[in-house]
Amino acid sequence: MRVAIISRVFSRTGGGAESYAVAIAQALSQRHEIHVFAQESNHPVDAVTYHRVWCLSKKPRWVNQLLFAIWTWWLTRRGFDVVHSHENTWHGQIQTVHVRPTRYNLFHARTGVSLAMRWLKVGLSLRLITYVRLEAARFAPQPGRQVVATSQTLREECEAAYPASSRLLSVITPGTLLPDDGLSRAQAREALGLSSTASYLLFVANDFARKGLTALLQALVQLPDSVRLLVVGDTRQVARFTALAEQLAVQDRVAFLGSRTEMSQVYLVADLLIHPTLEDSFAMVVLEAMAHRLPVVVSGPDHCGISRQLQSGREAMLLTDPTDAAAMAQVILQILDSATLREQLVKNAWAFAQQHTWERAGLAYEALYRQALEGTRP
Repeated sequence: MRVAIISRVFSRTGGGAESYAVAIAQALSQRHEIHVFAQESNHPVDAVTYHRVWCLSKKPRWVNQLLFAIWTWWLTRRGFDVVHSHENTWHGQIQTVHVRPTRYNLFHARTGVSLAMRWLKVGLSLRLITYVRLEAARFAPQPGRQVVATSQTLREECEAAYPASSRLLSVITPGTLLPDDGLSRAQAREALGLSSTASYLLFVANDFARKGLTALLQALVQLPDSVRLLVVGDTRQVARFTALAEQLAVQDRVAFLGSRTEMSQVYLVADLLIHPTLEDSFAMVVLEAMAHRLPVVVSGPDHCGISRQLQSGREAMLLTDPTDAAAMAQVILQILDSATLREQLVKNAWAFAQQHTWERAGLAYEALYRQALEGTRP
């Protein structure tokens, strides 16, 4: 099939949604002709054709989103068997939703005056009108339309926001690549200039605040000095959290490594992944860490989509309250102090990761592509 993939930022360092789009394109590029339409890309997949989409200005973001939708509609309106959008667009038989719907955030569980005030707020804002209208268009039933949520939690939120879309919705969770053995841990730590004797916690996110770095730094205070923290992600928030680390007197135990396109070496040097997110539709980083045989501490199912598939103490240790630094520190110490617990977590997490590969996700999309193609034929 000749497939157009629409993703405004097509890069592994952009975030979870962007990494997901890249991985799906890579999985499908072995069997199909893939064309990527993006405003920004570092061309992470060799076997695809890239099309640069014109950008007037990145800000205001809602204007850029609207212009991007219009321009990609024009570029992909003919010549493709399937158009697959990872963005708020009205075109594309396949629509992949990565985040909680705007309509859900605005209106869910509101009634009476509260609901009326929210509608008034939308009516007075061109920004909100644009987002709501674009979002409604992607959920609208049409021939061949399939809407994919990246977690069961997100599917339920989509159904709550757009009940008529229920029959269009399916779930394709993120996958992971099962790594090949490479460097030893000692070699990897030496390459990054890290101590061979310290215990390293790994935190990976672009939105440090929403993914729980504040509580993690507070937990680090309560851990032995031999426990260090590696922070990987967007550098724009580093100054704020460096200041917090200094305030907590743990600045010498925290290393900010910036964004990385290749994470295998970082996973290798760590002793466990900690992901105390306040809100996450799925949390791809958790699955990647499991594939790299790392024990994982992650927020429970009220805060993180992947945790609905995990059992605490089996595949991972789940945090009931990701803002409780004392409880977080206790769980981290429990893992670091028990080789038996670590081995149990790693064994079960590896088995879980083997059932969630990008190849499997790619095949699921391929099946949807064929359904969409059949649905749009006269």
